[in-house]
Amino acid sequence: MNAFDRALHPAVSVSAQTLEDTQSSPDARHLPIQRVGVKALRYPMQIVAGNGSAQGTVATLAMYVGLPEHVKGTHMSRFIQLLDEQRAPLESKSFLRMESLMRQRLEADSAYLEMAFPYFRRKAAPVSGVESLIDCDVKLIAETTAARGTTFTIEVVAPVTSLCPCSKKISDYGAHNQRSHITIRAEASPTLSIDALIDIAEREASSEVYGVLKRADEKFVTERAYDNPKFVEDLVRDIALACRNDADVGDFMVASENFESIHNHSAYAEIYGRGRLPAS
Repeated sequence: MNAFDRALHPAVSVSAQTLEDTQSSPDARHLPIQRVGVKALRYPMQIVAGNGSAQGTVATLAMYVGLPEHVKGTHMSRFIQLLDEQRAPLESKSFLRMESLMRQRLEADSAYLEMAFPYFRRKAAPVSGVESLIDCDVKLIAETTAARGTTFTIEVVAPVTSLCPCSKKISDYGAHNQRSHITIRAEASPTLSIDALIDIAEREASSEVYGVLKRADEKFVTERAYDNPKFVEDLVRDIALACRNDADVGDFMVASENFESIHNHSAYAEIYGRGRLPAS
């Protein structure tokens, strides 16, 4: 580069080693920050599915660390670099390792890592056996604090069918039903799978839902729901009991939103409890 070019572009000749690290400079306000980092970051990821295969998805991430009172700022680029290094498909244990590495890279004692993504399961229709995909919303959270150490949380939102017991009881024929969204948020052991929580939601519903149903399948799921009516209160209580008896589940929340077919509003219930997983 000649003298004329250096005059036009002076920054080009500056060595990276001479640039000031402003983020690491001292801060005189003496106020620690509980969470600082990046949010609403979308990134292509690979997830280990229930059958052990790799499933591609696009995840939305939140990556935070705690910042000591004497440090001015965190190094935002390190979050992205850490994420870009995660080439192998993620499962619970590797997700927890990612949170641990994030604390190391950012030199932090506390951290919060959240990854939300659509998760697809291949399901066979109950009579014809025809296969199709059904999607659920999933969120994984790993958090480390001084008070609790490292905790791992799985949240799933699974679609199911619910049928109203009152409608069935008072009607001469038929009963109204609705599609429901079951949310289970559970503090989990690393061995608890995404599919295990979705299985609980589907098992305790009036009926499962499927991507493709032939006539014989439609008859089966309609009659199954009719034989298994549940209020929104029944749904959350039955799912809570199943979570409470699971050795891989700790503190949990179960919610059900029933999109009513005869009202212009949803029915909703939410319940909290503790499973058998020892508190951290």
